[in-house]
Amino acid sequence: MSGTSRQQAARPLALPGLERGTLLPPEDHIPQVQAALLDWFAAHGRPLPWRVDYTPYEVWISEVMLQQTQMDRGVLYFTRWIRRFPDIAALAAASEDEVLRLWEGLGYYSRARRLHAAARRIMEHRGGVFPSTLPDIRALPGVGAYTAAAVASIAFNTPVPCVDANVERVLARVFNVDSPVGQAPGAERIHHLAERLLPEGKAREHNQAVMELGALVCGKKTRCGHCPLAPFCLARHHDVVRLRPVPGKKTAVTPLVTAVGVLRHGGRILMQKRPAAGIWGNLWEFPGGAVEDGEDPQEALLRVFQRETGFKVRPACRCGVIRHGYTTYRIVMHCFGLRLAGTNGESADEEGECPPAPPSSAPVRERRWVTPEEPAAMPLPAPHRKLAERIAASGMRC
Repeated sequence: MSGTSRQQAARPLALPGLERGTLLPPEDHIPQVQAALLDWFAAHGRPLPWRVDYTPYEVWISEVMLQQTQMDRGVLYFTRWIRRFPDIAALAAASEDEVLRLWEGLGYYSRARRLHAAARRIMEHRGGVFPSTLPDIRALPGVGAYTAAAVASIAFNTPVPCVDANVERVLARVFNVDSPVGQAPGAERIHHLAERLLPEGKAREHNQAVMELGALVCGKKTRCGHCPLAPFCLARHHDVVRLRPVPGKKTAVTPLVTAVGVLRHGGRILMQKRPAAGIWGNLWEFPGGAVEDGEDPQEALLRVFQRETGFKVRPACRCGVIRHGYTTYRIVMHCFGLRLAGTNGESADEEGECPPAPPSSAPVRERRWVTPEEPAAMPLPAPHRKLAERIAASGMRC
């Protein structure tokens, strides 16, 4: 049965003598809540690829990928990743550029770098065997408290609760938690409830059941008529489902206006690799920088480009504007074609070998002259990927 059919087939728990609208307070019916969750998951859990064998490596990769990622997209990336890196040894042996290129599009690239670093540590210190205890999993690079709990409970059935946004939503509604779940005291209340609900010997199924319920039924768009926990839900009983969980402070979205240059010479394009620290760490990009308030984007680029690369350049054309949104940023990227400036201020001769980059103060790891086709295999930030695809498709001659 498909995931959609399973979702439609779900019905609230039917208990003998229970009238519609009657509430079973969840605090007084923990065993029944546990049983309802496990029965529902057994019948309606999605057949996800990491649920076939529950190998620690696959569970780990899936949990890291699914942070800030829709499930359908996560499955696509997971399948492609496992095809290229089927085990810890394959991931550890890969180059960082290849790892970042395969991760491209998921964002938060530090996650990919830490996966790579953790794989190498496991190969070096554990003979390629993924750690099986919660403290040892937590000690891996990039593994936080949630990821460690998820991997430990799902891969090894360790009796520890997992609390993600789906779990917060389910518990906030069932137990009517009336304070923001992302901060004290709401966060402590949710964690306590998650611990109380954990059935003995069933951590793997239970934790996935609560997360799955939050994703498929108890989402932002609620399906209370299909929820196995409807008879226990305090928020439903008090008609405050839409008010739970109580929202915390919203994260501000910052607009960023930038200008980048496509510097051509001898049939090649200049690109640079960002430092490991900070946004887009170790990714390749077209040189450029921020546009100040009131500044013309082309003037900003000419100012920033020489400081970034050491090259004196002249504008050749406008290559359009690229817009891209992230969770906390909205980027507007003005793109320009550039030429090297000769000693007389005119454009330098485009023929001949590409000159080495002069010294500059920019903290980049590397600069390289590449063909217009090479960026297809290089890890790039999403806005720069869009520009690279334009260049490859049109030649961007100007």
